[in-house]
This record gives sequence, C-alpha cells and structure tokens, in this order.
Amino acid sequence: MAQFQVTFLPDNIEITVEEGTNLLEAARTAGIELGSPCGGSGTCGKCAVRVASGAYEAGNDFHLAEEWKAQGYTLSCTASVKGDLTVEIPEKSRMKKHKVVLSERQIRENGFLQQNGKNPVGRKYHLVLTKPDLADNMNDLGRVRKALKKEYGVTEAMISLDCLRKLPEAIRLGDFEITVTVVMDQCRCEIIGVEPGKAEKPAFGAAVDMGTTTVVVVLVDLESGTIVDQEGTYNKQATYGSDVISRIIYADENRDGLNTLKEAAIDTVNELLAELLARNDLSAEDIISVVCGGNTVMTHLFLGVTPTYLRLEPYLPAAVTFPSVKAGTLGIGIHFHAPVLTLPSVASYVGGDISAGVFAILPKDSDELNLFIDIGTNGELVLGNSEWLVTCSCSAGPAFEGSGINCGMRAMDGAIDWIEIDPVNLEAGYRVINGGKPLGICGSGLIYSLSEMLEAGIIDRAGKIRTQPETGAGGSRIRIGWEGPEYLLVPASESGTGRDIVITEGDIKNLLRAKGAIFAGIRTMLQQVQLDMSVISNVFIAGGFGKYINITDAVRIGLLPDLPEEKYEYVGNSCIQGAILGLLSLEALVEMDEIASKMTYLELSIGNQFMDEFISAVFIPHTDLSLFPSLQ
Repeated sequence: MAQFQVTFLPDNIEITVEEGTNLLEAARTAGIELGSPCGGSGTCGKCAVRVASGAYEAGNDFHLAEEWKAQGYTLSCTASVKGDLTVEIPEKSRMKKHKVVLSERQIRENGFLQQNGKNPVGRKYHLVLTKPDLADNMNDLGRVRKALKKEYGVTEAMISLDCLRKLPEAIRLGDFEITVTVVMDQCRCEIIGVEPGKAEKPAFGAAVDMGTTTVVVVLVDLESGTIVDQEGTYNKQATYGSDVISRIIYADENRDGLNTLKEAAIDTVNELLAELLARNDLSAEDIISVVCGGNTVMTHLFLGVTPTYLRLEPYLPAAVTFPSVKAGTLGIGIHFHAPVLTLPSVASYVGGDISAGVFAILPKDSDELNLFIDIGTNGELVLGNSEWLVTCSCSAGPAFEGSGINCGMRAMDGAIDWIEIDPVNLEAGYRVINGGKPLGICGSGLIYSLSEMLEAGIIDRAGKIRTQPETGAGGSRIRIGWEGPEYLLVPASESGTGRDIVITEGDIKNLLRAKGAIFAGIRTMLQQVQLDMSVISNVFIAGGFGKYINITDAVRIGLLPDLPEEKYEYVGNSCIQGAILGLLSLEALVEMDEIASKMTYLELSIGNQFMDEFISAVFIPHTDLSLFPSLQ
C-alpha cells in the first residue's frame, strides 16, 4: 500500500502513514492528542483540522459547523489520507491539560485513622541483625525474618527473587544493620527491597483517582501519613471517547482496542508519577504501593479486563473486586514489585471511586439521612445512613464536561466558568479560567448560563429560546444559527478562536437531559425507600466539577434538591481521600470492601419509575413546582 508524509502544524511534526489512514489516527501517531468525545464516530464535530495543502478524502462533515467548513476545515476522524498533506491543528481541537481539583493537604477528618492507627500497605523496617558464627549459622533470610517477627510482629514474610539476590551483600555492607522494604495486603507479606544501614528516605505510596475525564495522583509519605505532592491531568483515553460507553465500543470494535485504552490509562498515570518524582527528587523505586479508585469501566480498562458485557443486558462486570497486581506487570513506572490495589466496585456503573468516597466522607455512626452526589462524566448517587445504603448511576452523559455542547470544553485555560446576563439588554459578562480571550464554556459556566438565560427571559422552562424575549431587547444576541435558535455569548471579535461562542437550543436540551437525569435519580432512590426529600439531613457533593457548582443556580435549574443551603457541603475529591486512607491502613481497605458489598444497587433501566421522573425533570426547574418551594 502507498505511503504518504503528513506534516502537522504548528508543531512541525512529520510522520509517514499508509494511504487511507484517517487524520485523527495520524495525529495520534504523531503524539498529538485531539479531542474526540464521540470516539471518532464523526458525531461530535470536536476534532476539526484544516488541510493546508495536499490530497485527502473528506468524510461525513455534517456535525462540523458551517463557518468552519467555509474556512477549509474537516473532521479528522472521517477524513483520510490520499497523498502528502500539510495539516493545521487549531488550539480548540487539542486535548490540553485542564483545571484539576486536587485534594486538600490533609485527609478529611473521618476518625478512622485516629481510632485504628496507621497500618500502611507498605513500609520500611530498620533491623539490627545478630551476627552469625559457627554456633549461630542461621541463613540470611531466616535471620531477617526472625528480626522482623521479634521487632515488628511481621510473620511469614516472602521475598522477591531479585531482592534475595541483593540481600547477602546488603547485610554485610551494613555490618548486619539493614533496612527492608515490606509490602502487605490481606493475603501476603513480601520483602521487595533491602538497603544497607538505616534508610535516609521513608517509603512512599501513590493514591490514584482514575476518572473518566481526569486522572489525579497523590504522593503520600507512608511513615508520617502526610500528603507530599499531587498532580492531575486529562485521561488520555478521552481521545477515544468522552464517556464510558464510547470507550467500551472502541475497545470492542478496534483491533487491539482494549490494549490501546489500557496503555492510554497507564501512560497518563506514568506521566503524572514522573512529574511527582522529578519535583521531589525521588527515584521510581521509592514508591512502593499504589491504591487506585475509579468507576467500574475505568477499572476494567486500567487492568486490561474486557468491559464488553457492561453495556449488554444484564450489564455484568467481569468482577467487582480485583486482584492485587505488581506495578511492573502493569507497566507502571515505580518499584517493579509494588502492589497495585484497585478499590472494590458495587455494580456495573457504580465503582471503587464511590466505595472510597462513601468510606471517606459519610458519617460512620449516624442515623441521619445523607445524600452523596458525585457529578462528573457520569453521575453516581448514594442515599442512606450508617445502617443502610442505596446507590444508583445516572446516565447524565458528559454535557457538564463540555461534551455534546457546541462551544463546550473542559475546565481548562480559556474556558468560561461564570457568566451573568443583563436582563435589560441581554449583554453577557463572563469570567475566563486564568484570563485571556475565551475559547469556549465549561460545565460550571453552563449551569450559570441556564439559570441566567431563564432569569433574563431568553429561554422558557422547556429550554426553548424565545426569538422575541420578554424584555424585547437583545436582538443582536438572539438569532437563528446553522443549528437553529442560539444565544450569542461572546462575539468572534472577543473570542480566542476568532469565532462566535454561542449557546444553542440543542445545547440547552443536552444540559436539561443531564440535569434531569441527576434529579430523577435522586427522586427514584427516595421513592424506593419511601422517604421524602425533606428528611435529607446532609448533601455531600464530591468530584472536581462539584466544587464549581453554585448551589443557588443548581437549585434554580432543578439539578439539586430545594433544600436549605447549609445542608450542602462540598467535599472535594472523595475518591482520592479514600485511596489515601487505603494506602495508610489495610483495615480501611477491608472496610471499603464491606461498604461496597453493603450497598444496594438500583438498576434504573428496570421499570418506568426513573423514566417518568426523568421526563418531569427535563424542565426548569421541574414540571412539579411544589418540589421547589423557594422558587415560587
């Protein structure tokens, strides 16, 4: 087959590909990651590129804005190489490091470590061994095991082969004073490192939140229990699809698709680990354990386990608890023998991130009714108290992450995250993350948009744009675009893309479906346990997106229940908090297993209850206004 050269600008990267290769795959080969929320199916219009010169065959560009096509843009996922090409990648089409909400510098107070003490997954033990002689001729490993049992109560410690090879020399270099690195789980204890003398550095662990959109890694000192450093970025799997279903489809329908997604997740973690190691002057072998939380699909993909049957009725995962695996086996760039522990899932669409969050956040001994909400690419909900827990997952879709929205984007530099609309002239004020000209609008900005557009009379309660708003003003802001009615948020002259930033009626419908799914899930859980919204004592909002939700506006659009604001609490990245506790306590890992097995999972696709609630919730705020008394 013929081969051609493709040059990507402004990177000036040249690669050679076979004829017929689509431009999205060519960009990936060149190490350029383009946004592709639909997974390359040509339905989102987010992977646009401009062919500056050369021969190519355009595919279905139906979902690409007309103004882009007029300037020579095409969808990279549907366009194929037919000759040597020069391709320009616009800034808006690139995957970029986005605003990541990291954990606080201390673990949220939940009393577990105070009551149970630290018992980390891995630690270093300083040993002073008795010196052998003809009367005491115990072998080196036996001598180490004896000292571990006597000094620290560690029994039946195995040892890796490469560590055993180093043991005799290390013992004698330290004049029978050594430090051994030991890792543990519920089933085994293994010596994976040995140093002569007393080690200068403590052992470190890594807590990982393997999110659908974002991956966060936190570096933890296992001896003191303190957070040393943390870093986060987008999940590299996002270029193969923005949601879990599109990634399952990619894994199923592409040659080596499952391995591609696994490697994308591992690469993301390794990049973050490399940053943390370099910043803290550590070597890869200093990190001796990993605890990873993620939804059920992400956990399958991270471990390279097929997720195929998660999307086929009756929606079964391969497992909900997962074996410990060595970091070297997975290809994670830390100590080869470091155990990688993945937190237990509950069901097909409620994963270890929720088990971790419930353990870290919900009160341990309380009869009060608590609602735990994690709004991200997926929406997971937990309702209950110390006696019982009910959970469900809402197919909210990635709208609040900017996907499926005409000018939507993740919370990265250039994203509008707050707006205010003047009800008289309908002019918009806005705030851009890290300043500069806006490139698009992210989830928190979209919530503000719905609330402000309703308040200004631009849209009605069904989300339809009034071509003649109640104020009678704003003629230049409200118009008919190529997709239908739209509101002009930022004119092209003010934007960083040179194109108008708009909110279309279709965008609003997507947002209403997303917020409707969350509220319908809450209502369905309450009806299942025959309780009223008013008896909820506390609402804990978790996740990166949750931090930027304005409670007043979220209630006004019907995303959150109409409860007193003091009942709401933002709790940050609850998954990472649970993962940190798991690193520091084997008992915490056991309790998270118990919590996962205790939760009752509601499959919302069974029966009509959820769908009935959903239909009522896709209005602003709801068809039943009595559910929102403060708005009347």
